[in-house]
Amino acid sequence: MQLPDESVEYDYRRLLLPVADAWTPLAELQARHFLDPAQLEQIKKDVLAVRGRVAAERDLQTVPPRDQPLQAGFIDLPQKLLDAYRRRQDASELGKLLRIAQRLREEAGRVVVLGIGGSYLGAKALIDALCHSYHNEMPAQLRLNRPRIYFEGNNVDNDTLHELIELLDNTLVDPDIPEERWALIVISKSGGTLETAAAFRVLWRELARCYGAKSELLRRLVVPVTGPKGKLREWFQAEGYGEEEILTIPDDIGGRYSIFTPVGLLPAAVVGLDVRALLQGAAAMTKRFLEESFERNPVLQFAAVNYLMTEQLGKPIRVLAVWSRKLEAIGWWYDQLLAESLGKQGRGATPLTVVNTRDLHSRGQQHQEGSRDKLINNLVVKTPRHPPVILGMAEHNEDDLNQFSRKGYPDLLEAAYAGTMQAYWEAARPTADILLPTLNEYTLGQVFQMLMLATVVEGRLMKINPYGQPGVEAYKANMMRLLKATPNLPKGDTAGTP
Repeated sequence: MQLPDESVEYDYRRLLLPVADAWTPLAELQARHFLDPAQLEQIKKDVLAVRGRVAAERDLQTVPPRDQPLQAGFIDLPQKLLDAYRRRQDASELGKLLRIAQRLREEAGRVVVLGIGGSYLGAKALIDALCHSYHNEMPAQLRLNRPRIYFEGNNVDNDTLHELIELLDNTLVDPDIPEERWALIVISKSGGTLETAAAFRVLWRELARCYGAKSELLRRLVVPVTGPKGKLREWFQAEGYGEEEILTIPDDIGGRYSIFTPVGLLPAAVVGLDVRALLQGAAAMTKRFLEESFERNPVLQFAAVNYLMTEQLGKPIRVLAVWSRKLEAIGWWYDQLLAESLGKQGRGATPLTVVNTRDLHSRGQQHQEGSRDKLINNLVVKTPRHPPVILGMAEHNEDDLNQFSRKGYPDLLEAAYAGTMQAYWEAARPTADILLPTLNEYTLGQVFQMLMLATVVEGRLMKINPYGQPGVEAYKANMMRLLKATPNLPKGDTAGTP
Protein backbone atom coordinates (compact mmCIF):
# COMPACT_ATOMS: atom_id res chain seq x y z
CA MET A 1 0.00 0.00 0.00
CA GLN A 2 1.26 3.48 -0.84
CA LEU A 3 2.60 5.83 1.76
CA PRO A 4 1.95 9.61 1.92
CA ASP A 5 5.47 10.44 0.72
CA GLU A 6 5.39 8.18 -2.34
CA SER A 7 4.50 10.90 -4.83
CA VAL A 8 6.53 11.15 -8.03
CA GLU A 9 7.70 14.70 -8.83
CA TYR A 10 9.34 16.55 -11.71
CA ASP A 11 12.11 18.93 -10.66
CA TYR A 12 13.02 21.32 -13.48
CA ARG A 13 14.69 24.06 -11.43
CA ARG A 14 18.09 23.49 -13.07
CA LEU A 15 16.52 24.33 -16.42
CA LEU A 16 15.52 27.83 -15.35
CA LEU A 17 17.71 30.77 -16.22
CA PRO A 18 19.35 32.13 -13.05
CA VAL A 19 19.58 35.84 -12.38
CA ALA A 20 23.06 36.98 -13.42
CA ASP A 21 24.71 39.86 -11.56
CA ALA A 22 27.22 40.42 -14.35
CA TRP A 23 28.09 39.15 -17.77
CA THR A 24 30.16 35.98 -17.89
CA PRO A 25 30.67 33.43 -20.68
CA LEU A 26 28.61 30.95 -18.63
CA ALA A 27 25.79 33.47 -18.13
CA GLU A 28 25.65 34.04 -21.88
CA LEU A 29 25.43 30.31 -22.57
CA GLN A 30 22.75 29.86 -19.94
CA ALA A 31 20.73 32.69 -21.49
CA ARG A 32 20.76 30.84 -24.81
CA HIS A 33 20.12 27.31 -23.54
CA PHE A 34 18.07 27.61 -20.33
CA LEU A 35 14.43 28.56 -19.93
CA ASP A 36 13.57 32.10 -18.99
CA PRO A 37 10.95 31.83 -16.22
CA ALA A 38 8.87 34.29 -18.25
CA GLN A 39 8.61 31.75 -21.08
CA LEU A 40 7.18 29.22 -18.68
CA GLU A 41 4.77 31.74 -17.21
CA GLN A 42 3.51 32.67 -20.67
CA ILE A 43 2.69 29.10 -21.65
CA LYS A 44 0.81 28.16 -18.47
CA LYS A 45 -2.47 29.49 -19.84
CA ASP A 46 -2.12 27.35 -22.97
CA VAL A 47 -1.19 24.29 -20.93
CA LEU A 48 -4.22 24.65 -18.68
CA ALA A 49 -6.45 25.07 -21.74
CA VAL A 50 -5.02 21.87 -23.23
CA ARG A 51 -5.68 20.06 -19.96
CA GLY A 52 -9.32 21.08 -20.28
CA ARG A 53 -9.42 19.75 -23.82
CA VAL A 54 -7.79 16.43 -22.89
CA ALA A 55 -10.21 16.03 -19.98
CA ALA A 56 -13.18 16.71 -22.23
CA GLU A 57 -11.97 14.23 -24.85
CA ARG A 58 -12.55 11.39 -22.38
CA ASP A 59 -16.32 11.76 -22.77
CA LEU A 60 -16.65 12.49 -26.48
CA GLN A 61 -19.23 10.26 -28.16
CA THR A 62 -18.71 11.63 -31.66
CA VAL A 63 -15.17 12.48 -32.71
CA PRO A 64 -14.75 15.03 -35.53
CA PRO A 65 -12.79 13.64 -38.50
CA ARG A 66 -9.97 16.13 -37.93
CA ASP A 67 -9.39 14.70 -34.43
CA GLN A 68 -9.37 11.04 -35.40
CA PRO A 69 -8.06 8.74 -34.16
CA LEU A 70 -8.91 9.55 -30.56
CA GLN A 71 -7.82 6.89 -28.08
CA ALA A 72 -8.16 8.54 -24.69
CA GLY A 73 -9.48 5.49 -22.87
CA PHE A 74 -6.20 4.99 -21.01
CA ILE A 75 -6.80 8.11 -18.90
CA ASP A 76 -9.64 6.77 -16.76
CA LEU A 77 -8.93 3.06 -17.18
CA PRO A 78 -6.91 2.51 -13.95
CA GLN A 79 -9.66 3.89 -11.71
CA LYS A 80 -12.37 2.09 -13.68
CA LEU A 81 -10.60 -1.24 -13.25
CA LEU A 82 -10.14 -0.67 -9.52
CA ASP A 83 -13.76 0.39 -9.03
CA ALA A 84 -15.08 -2.63 -10.94
CA TYR A 85 -12.83 -4.96 -8.93
CA ARG A 86 -14.09 -3.54 -5.63
CA ARG A 87 -17.70 -4.06 -6.72
CA ARG A 88 -17.47 -7.39 -8.52
CA GLN A 89 -14.17 -8.96 -7.35
CA ASP A 90 -13.54 -12.17 -9.36
CA ALA A 91 -16.36 -11.35 -11.79
CA SER A 92 -14.60 -8.15 -12.92
CA GLU A 93 -12.08 -7.85 -15.77
CA LEU A 94 -9.26 -7.45 -13.27
CA GLY A 95 -10.51 -10.46 -11.31
CA LYS A 96 -10.54 -12.54 -14.49
CA LEU A 97 -7.00 -11.43 -15.30
CA LEU A 98 -5.75 -12.32 -11.82
CA ARG A 99 -7.31 -15.80 -12.07
CA ILE A 100 -5.61 -16.46 -15.39
CA ALA A 101 -2.28 -15.19 -14.03
CA GLN A 102 -2.57 -17.51 -11.03
CA ARG A 103 -3.33 -20.45 -13.32
CA LEU A 104 -0.21 -19.79 -15.39
CA ARG A 105 1.90 -19.45 -12.23
CA GLU A 106 0.66 -22.78 -10.93
CA GLU A 107 0.82 -24.74 -14.18
CA ALA A 108 4.01 -23.55 -15.94
CA GLY A 109 7.61 -22.90 -14.99
CA ARG A 110 8.27 -20.72 -18.02
CA VAL A 111 6.06 -18.17 -19.80
CA VAL A 112 6.80 -16.73 -23.23
CA VAL A 113 5.22 -13.34 -23.99
CA LEU A 114 4.70 -12.63 -27.69
CA GLY A 115 4.19 -9.02 -28.75
CA ILE A 116 5.89 -6.08 -30.40
CA GLY A 117 6.07 -2.36 -29.58
CA GLY A 118 3.46 -1.41 -27.02
CA SER A 119 2.40 -5.05 -26.80
CA TYR A 120 5.53 -5.95 -24.87
CA LEU A 121 7.61 -2.89 -23.90
CA GLY A 122 5.43 -1.91 -20.93
CA ALA A 123 5.39 -5.41 -19.50
CA LYS A 124 9.16 -5.74 -19.93
CA ALA A 125 9.71 -2.36 -18.27
CA LEU A 126 7.63 -3.40 -15.25
CA ILE A 127 9.27 -6.79 -14.88
CA ASP A 128 12.83 -5.52 -15.36
CA ALA A 129 12.29 -2.76 -12.80
CA LEU A 130 10.49 -4.73 -10.10
CA CYS A 131 11.62 -8.35 -10.39
CA HIS A 132 15.00 -9.68 -9.36
CA SER A 133 17.57 -8.64 -11.97
CA TYR A 134 18.45 -12.32 -12.43
CA HIS A 135 14.91 -13.62 -12.04
CA ASN A 136 15.20 -16.32 -14.70
CA GLU A 137 18.42 -17.69 -13.24
CA MET A 138 17.09 -17.98 -9.69
CA PRO A 139 15.93 -21.40 -8.41
CA ALA A 140 12.17 -21.84 -8.11
CA GLN A 141 12.09 -21.41 -4.34
CA LEU A 142 13.84 -18.03 -4.51
CA ARG A 143 11.47 -16.96 -7.28
CA LEU A 144 8.59 -17.93 -4.95
CA ASN A 145 7.66 -20.47 -7.64
CA ARG A 146 6.90 -17.70 -10.09
CA PRO A 147 7.66 -18.64 -13.70
CA ARG A 148 10.64 -17.56 -15.70
CA ILE A 149 9.64 -15.01 -18.33
CA TYR A 150 10.78 -14.55 -21.94
CA PHE A 151 9.84 -12.00 -24.62
CA GLU A 152 9.59 -12.95 -28.29
CA GLY A 153 7.57 -11.98 -31.34
CA ASN A 154 9.14 -8.51 -31.33
CA ASN A 155 11.48 -9.14 -34.25
CA VAL A 156 12.01 -11.50 -37.15
CA ASP A 157 15.30 -12.90 -35.86
CA ASN A 158 15.69 -16.52 -36.96
CA ASP A 159 18.53 -17.35 -34.59
CA THR A 160 17.06 -16.00 -31.35
CA LEU A 161 13.73 -17.76 -31.98
CA HIS A 162 15.54 -21.00 -32.81
CA GLU A 163 17.55 -20.75 -29.60
CA LEU A 164 14.45 -20.07 -27.52
CA ILE A 165 12.75 -23.16 -28.96
CA GLU A 166 15.91 -25.12 -28.24
CA LEU A 167 15.82 -23.97 -24.61
CA LEU A 168 12.13 -24.80 -24.20
CA ASP A 169 12.52 -28.22 -25.81
CA ASN A 170 15.49 -29.20 -23.69
CA THR A 171 13.95 -28.13 -20.38
CA LEU A 172 10.59 -29.86 -20.97
CA VAL A 173 11.33 -33.50 -20.18
CA ASP A 174 8.11 -34.48 -18.42
CA PRO A 175 4.94 -32.47 -19.24
CA ASP A 176 3.36 -33.78 -16.04
CA ILE A 177 5.79 -31.66 -13.99
CA PRO A 178 4.48 -28.04 -13.90
CA GLU A 179 7.96 -26.55 -13.35
CA GLU A 180 9.11 -28.05 -16.66
CA ARG A 181 6.15 -26.83 -18.71
CA TRP A 182 6.07 -23.61 -20.69
CA ALA A 183 3.11 -21.40 -21.46
CA LEU A 184 2.38 -18.71 -24.01
CA ILE A 185 0.81 -15.25 -23.80
CA VAL A 186 0.19 -13.84 -27.28
CA ILE A 187 -0.55 -10.10 -27.45
CA SER A 188 -1.75 -8.32 -30.58
CA LYS A 189 -4.67 -5.93 -30.77
CA SER A 190 -5.39 -6.63 -34.45
CA GLY A 191 -3.66 -9.96 -34.89
CA GLY A 192 -2.26 -8.64 -38.15
CA THR A 193 1.27 -7.75 -37.05
CA LEU A 194 3.55 -10.13 -38.93
CA GLU A 195 6.32 -10.40 -36.33
CA THR A 196 3.97 -11.56 -33.59
CA ALA A 197 1.72 -13.63 -35.85
CA ALA A 198 4.68 -15.55 -37.29
CA ALA A 199 6.15 -16.28 -33.87
CA PHE A 200 2.76 -17.42 -32.60
CA ARG A 201 2.30 -19.83 -35.49
CA VAL A 202 5.72 -21.40 -34.82
CA LEU A 203 5.34 -21.61 -31.04
CA TRP A 204 1.76 -22.88 -31.15
CA ARG A 205 3.05 -25.72 -33.33
CA GLU A 206 5.76 -26.45 -30.76
CA LEU A 207 3.23 -26.42 -27.91
CA ALA A 208 0.86 -28.71 -29.80
CA ARG A 209 3.73 -31.12 -30.35
CA CYS A 210 4.59 -31.04 -26.64
CA TYR A 211 1.09 -31.34 -25.14
CA GLY A 212 -1.09 -32.66 -27.96
CA ALA A 213 -2.99 -30.59 -30.51
CA LYS A 214 -6.38 -31.07 -28.83
CA SER A 215 -5.31 -31.42 -25.20
CA GLU A 216 -6.96 -29.42 -22.42
CA LEU A 217 -3.49 -28.59 -21.09
CA LEU A 218 -2.63 -26.80 -24.33
CA ARG A 219 -5.71 -24.60 -23.99
CA ARG A 220 -4.91 -23.78 -20.37
CA LEU A 221 -1.33 -22.79 -21.19
CA VAL A 222 -2.05 -20.38 -24.08
CA VAL A 223 -3.66 -17.01 -23.30
CA PRO A 224 -4.62 -14.51 -26.02
CA VAL A 225 -4.72 -10.76 -25.36
CA THR A 226 -6.31 -8.97 -28.28
CA GLY A 227 -8.82 -6.38 -29.46
CA PRO A 228 -12.62 -6.73 -29.52
CA LYS A 229 -12.34 -7.89 -33.12
CA GLY A 230 -9.56 -8.91 -35.46
CA LYS A 231 -7.60 -11.85 -36.82
CA LEU A 232 -6.23 -13.09 -33.50
CA ARG A 233 -9.62 -13.16 -31.79
CA GLU A 234 -11.12 -14.92 -34.81
CA TRP A 235 -8.32 -17.51 -34.74
CA PHE A 236 -8.93 -18.38 -31.10
CA GLN A 237 -12.69 -18.44 -31.58
CA ALA A 238 -12.18 -20.91 -34.42
CA GLU A 239 -10.04 -22.96 -32.04
CA GLY A 240 -13.00 -23.10 -29.65
CA TYR A 241 -11.94 -20.48 -27.09
CA GLY A 242 -14.79 -18.75 -25.26
CA GLU A 243 -14.91 -15.13 -24.10
CA GLU A 244 -13.78 -16.14 -20.59
CA GLU A 245 -10.53 -17.46 -22.09
CA ILE A 246 -9.67 -14.29 -24.05
CA LEU A 247 -8.46 -11.03 -22.48
CA THR A 248 -9.54 -7.90 -24.32
CA ILE A 249 -7.67 -4.69 -25.13
CA PRO A 250 -10.25 -1.86 -25.14
CA ASP A 251 -10.91 -0.40 -28.57
CA ASP A 252 -10.28 3.17 -27.36
CA ILE A 253 -6.72 2.50 -26.19
CA GLY A 254 -3.75 2.41 -28.57
CA GLY A 255 -0.81 0.02 -28.23
CA ARG A 256 1.71 2.41 -26.71
CA TYR A 257 -0.87 3.59 -24.16
CA SER A 258 -1.92 0.04 -23.20
CA ILE A 259 0.31 -0.76 -20.23
CA PHE A 260 -2.67 -0.70 -17.81
CA THR A 261 -4.71 -3.09 -19.97
CA PRO A 262 -4.07 -6.86 -19.93
CA VAL A 263 -1.14 -6.10 -22.26
CA GLY A 264 0.97 -4.97 -19.31
CA LEU A 265 -1.03 -6.26 -16.35
CA LEU A 266 -1.15 -9.97 -17.24
CA PRO A 267 2.64 -10.54 -17.60
CA ALA A 268 3.17 -8.42 -14.47
CA ALA A 269 0.64 -10.45 -12.49
CA VAL A 270 2.11 -13.74 -13.72
CA VAL A 271 5.44 -12.90 -12.05
CA GLY A 272 3.68 -11.81 -8.87
CA LEU A 273 3.71 -8.02 -9.15
CA ASP A 274 0.98 -6.10 -7.31
CA VAL A 275 -1.05 -4.84 -10.27
CA ARG A 276 -3.62 -3.18 -8.00
CA ALA A 277 -0.91 -0.95 -6.50
CA LEU A 278 0.25 -0.21 -10.05
CA LEU A 279 -3.27 0.92 -10.98
CA GLN A 280 -3.59 2.94 -7.77
CA GLY A 281 -0.42 4.84 -8.66
CA ALA A 282 -1.70 5.55 -12.17
CA ALA A 283 -5.10 6.67 -10.86
CA ALA A 284 -3.42 8.98 -8.35
CA MET A 285 -1.40 10.62 -11.14
CA THR A 286 -4.53 11.08 -13.25
CA LYS A 287 -6.24 12.78 -10.32
CA ARG A 288 -3.29 15.14 -9.89
CA PHE A 289 -3.31 15.90 -13.62
CA LEU A 290 -7.00 16.78 -13.62
CA GLU A 291 -7.18 18.69 -10.32
CA GLU A 292 -3.83 20.15 -9.25
CA SER A 293 -2.45 23.57 -10.15
CA PHE A 294 0.52 23.84 -12.52
CA GLU A 295 2.88 24.29 -9.56
CA ARG A 296 1.89 20.90 -8.11
CA ASN A 297 1.25 19.04 -11.34
CA PRO A 298 4.16 16.99 -12.73
CA VAL A 299 2.23 16.10 -15.90
CA LEU A 300 1.70 19.74 -16.88
CA GLN A 301 5.22 20.69 -15.82
CA PHE A 302 6.86 17.93 -17.87
CA ALA A 303 4.73 18.68 -20.93
CA ALA A 304 5.32 22.43 -20.80
CA VAL A 305 9.05 22.30 -20.09
CA ASN A 306 9.81 19.66 -22.72
CA TYR A 307 7.64 21.42 -25.30
CA LEU A 308 9.45 24.72 -24.76
CA MET A 309 12.90 23.14 -24.80
CA THR A 310 12.15 21.42 -28.12
CA GLU A 311 10.11 24.07 -29.91
CA GLN A 312 11.65 27.34 -28.63
CA LEU A 313 15.17 26.48 -27.46
CA GLY A 314 16.12 24.11 -30.25
CA LYS A 315 16.64 20.89 -28.25
CA PRO A 316 15.27 18.17 -30.58
CA ILE A 317 17.17 15.33 -28.85
CA ARG A 318 15.41 14.22 -25.65
CA VAL A 319 17.60 12.04 -23.47
CA LEU A 320 16.08 9.93 -20.71
CA ALA A 321 19.00 9.17 -18.40
CA VAL A 322 18.03 6.36 -16.03
CA TRP A 323 20.24 6.01 -12.97
CA SER A 324 19.76 2.26 -12.59
CA ARG A 325 20.10 -0.55 -15.10
CA LYS A 326 16.77 -1.88 -13.80
CA LEU A 327 15.07 1.15 -15.37
CA GLU A 328 16.53 0.85 -18.88
CA ALA A 329 13.42 -0.78 -20.36
CA ILE A 330 11.34 2.17 -19.11
CA GLY A 331 13.49 4.23 -21.45
CA TRP A 332 12.76 1.86 -24.33
CA TRP A 333 9.04 2.12 -23.55
CA TYR A 334 9.25 5.94 -23.52
CA ASP A 335 11.23 5.87 -26.78
CA GLN A 336 8.23 4.33 -28.52
CA LEU A 337 5.70 6.51 -26.70
CA LEU A 338 7.41 9.74 -27.73
CA ALA A 339 8.52 8.72 -31.21
CA GLU A 340 5.19 7.31 -32.38
CA SER A 341 3.06 9.96 -30.70
CA LEU A 342 4.87 13.14 -31.73
CA GLY A 343 7.15 12.13 -34.61
CA LYS A 344 4.81 13.45 -37.29
CA GLN A 345 4.68 16.21 -39.90
CA GLY A 346 8.47 16.54 -39.86
CA ARG A 347 8.43 17.44 -36.15
CA GLY A 348 8.79 15.86 -32.73
CA ALA A 349 11.72 15.31 -30.38
CA THR A 350 13.98 12.30 -30.97
CA PRO A 351 14.16 10.07 -27.87
CA LEU A 352 17.37 8.52 -26.57
CA THR A 353 17.80 6.31 -23.51
CA VAL A 354 21.04 6.09 -21.55
CA VAL A 355 21.92 4.22 -18.35
CA ASN A 356 24.17 6.00 -15.91
CA THR A 357 26.81 5.69 -14.77
CA ARG A 358 27.44 3.08 -17.49
CA ASP A 359 26.87 5.38 -20.45
CA LEU A 360 28.85 8.27 -19.01
CA HIS A 361 31.75 6.24 -20.39
CA SER A 362 30.30 6.21 -23.90
CA ARG A 363 27.87 9.12 -24.44
CA GLY A 364 29.04 11.32 -21.58
CA GLN A 365 31.62 13.11 -23.73
CA GLN A 366 29.00 14.02 -26.32
CA HIS A 367 26.52 15.21 -23.71
CA GLN A 368 29.19 17.34 -22.01
CA GLU A 369 30.82 18.91 -25.07
CA GLY A 370 28.89 17.86 -28.18
CA SER A 371 26.12 19.60 -30.11
CA ARG A 372 23.83 21.71 -27.93
CA ASP A 373 20.68 19.99 -29.17
CA LYS A 374 19.80 17.92 -26.11
CA LEU A 375 17.61 18.06 -23.04
CA ILE A 376 18.47 15.44 -20.41
CA ASN A 377 15.67 14.18 -18.17
CA ASN A 378 17.06 12.05 -15.35
CA LEU A 379 14.96 9.21 -13.92
CA VAL A 380 16.16 8.90 -10.33
CA VAL A 381 15.11 6.60 -7.48
CA LYS A 382 15.98 8.20 -4.15
CA THR A 383 16.09 5.01 -2.06
CA PRO A 384 17.42 1.65 -3.29
CA ARG A 385 15.38 -1.50 -2.71
CA HIS A 386 18.20 -3.44 -1.07
CA PRO A 387 20.66 -2.71 1.79
CA PRO A 388 23.82 -0.88 0.66
CA VAL A 389 26.71 -2.94 -0.67
CA ILE A 390 29.72 -1.62 1.32
CA LEU A 391 33.18 -1.30 -0.22
CA GLY A 392 35.03 -2.42 2.92
CA MET A 393 38.74 -2.46 3.79
CA ALA A 394 41.31 -4.47 1.83
CA GLU A 395 44.83 -5.57 2.71
CA HIS A 396 46.15 -4.30 -0.63
CA ASN A 397 45.17 -0.68 -1.28
CA GLU A 398 46.74 -0.11 -4.68
CA ASP A 399 43.31 1.05 -5.89
CA ASP A 400 43.30 3.71 -3.11
CA LEU A 401 39.74 2.81 -2.12
CA ASN A 402 40.36 2.18 1.59
CA GLN A 403 39.62 5.85 2.16
CA PHE A 404 36.03 5.04 1.13
CA SER A 405 35.83 1.74 2.99
CA ARG A 406 32.68 2.65 4.93
CA LYS A 407 30.84 3.99 1.92
CA GLY A 408 28.33 1.94 -0.03
CA TYR A 409 27.18 1.80 -3.64
CA PRO A 410 24.37 4.32 -2.99
CA ASP A 411 27.06 6.79 -1.87
CA LEU A 412 29.02 6.21 -5.07
CA LEU A 413 25.90 6.71 -7.18
CA GLU A 414 24.92 9.88 -5.35
CA ALA A 415 28.41 11.34 -5.86
CA ALA A 416 28.36 10.40 -9.55
CA TYR A 417 24.94 11.94 -10.06
CA ALA A 418 25.78 15.17 -8.21
CA GLY A 419 29.13 15.47 -9.99
CA THR A 420 27.55 14.93 -13.39
CA MET A 421 24.81 17.48 -12.79
CA GLN A 422 27.38 20.02 -11.61
CA ALA A 423 29.48 19.42 -14.73
CA TYR A 424 26.44 19.87 -16.98
CA TRP A 425 25.37 23.02 -15.12
CA GLU A 426 28.81 24.57 -15.43
CA ALA A 427 28.72 23.91 -19.19
CA ALA A 428 25.13 25.22 -19.56
CA ARG A 429 23.77 21.79 -20.46
CA PRO A 430 20.07 21.64 -19.49
CA THR A 431 18.89 18.82 -17.21
CA ALA A 432 15.84 18.03 -15.10
CA ASP A 433 14.77 15.16 -12.82
CA ILE A 434 11.85 12.75 -12.57
CA LEU A 435 12.09 11.77 -8.91
CA LEU A 436 10.80 8.51 -7.45
CA PRO A 437 10.97 8.28 -3.65
CA THR A 438 11.31 4.49 -3.96
CA LEU A 439 10.88 1.82 -6.61
CA ASN A 440 7.63 -0.12 -6.34
CA GLU A 441 4.41 -0.75 -8.22
CA TYR A 442 2.72 2.39 -6.88
CA THR A 443 5.50 4.77 -7.91
CA LEU A 444 5.95 3.13 -11.31
CA GLY A 445 2.21 3.39 -11.94
CA GLN A 446 2.58 7.13 -11.43
CA VAL A 447 5.57 7.39 -13.77
CA PHE A 448 3.96 5.56 -16.68
CA GLN A 449 0.71 7.53 -16.40
CA MET A 450 2.58 10.81 -16.02
CA LEU A 451 4.59 10.23 -19.20
CA MET A 452 1.55 9.12 -21.22
CA LEU A 453 -0.54 12.10 -20.11
CA ALA A 454 2.34 14.53 -20.65
CA THR A 455 2.86 13.17 -24.16
CA VAL A 456 -0.79 13.77 -25.04
CA VAL A 457 -0.62 17.32 -23.62
CA GLU A 458 2.60 18.04 -25.52
CA GLY A 459 1.05 16.77 -28.74
CA ARG A 460 -1.95 19.04 -28.32
CA LEU A 461 0.38 22.00 -27.64
CA MET A 462 2.17 21.16 -30.90
CA LYS A 463 -1.18 20.82 -32.70
CA ILE A 464 -0.23 17.23 -33.54
CA ASN A 465 -2.51 14.26 -32.90
CA PRO A 466 -0.70 12.16 -30.27
CA TYR A 467 -2.72 9.08 -31.21
CA GLY A 468 -2.24 6.83 -34.22
CA GLN A 469 1.00 6.01 -36.06
CA PRO A 470 0.38 6.25 -39.80
CA GLY A 471 4.09 6.15 -40.62
CA VAL A 472 4.47 2.65 -39.19
CA GLU A 473 2.02 1.25 -41.70
CA ALA A 474 4.31 2.02 -44.65
CA TYR A 475 6.92 -0.61 -43.84
CA LYS A 476 4.22 -3.18 -43.03
CA ALA A 477 2.58 -2.72 -46.43
CA ASN A 478 5.91 -2.96 -48.26
CA MET A 479 6.97 -6.06 -46.30
CA MET A 480 3.76 -7.92 -47.15
CA ARG A 481 3.96 -6.87 -50.81
CA LEU A 482 7.53 -8.15 -51.10
CA LEU A 483 6.70 -11.44 -49.38
CA LYS A 484 3.81 -12.04 -51.76
CA ALA A 485 5.94 -11.17 -54.79
CA THR A 486 8.50 -13.92 -54.14
CA PRO A 487 8.03 -17.72 -54.38
CA ASN A 488 6.74 -19.44 -51.23
CA LEU A 489 10.08 -21.16 -50.53
CA PRO A 490 12.69 -20.81 -47.76
CA LYS A 491 15.49 -18.35 -48.44
CA GLY A 492 18.10 -19.96 -50.68
CA ASP A 493 15.78 -22.74 -51.86
CA THR A 494 15.35 -22.59 -55.64
CA ALA A 495 13.31 -25.77 -56.03
CA GLY A 496 10.89 -25.57 -58.90
CA THR A 497 12.72 -22.73 -60.64
CA PRO A 498 14.35 -23.25 -64.07
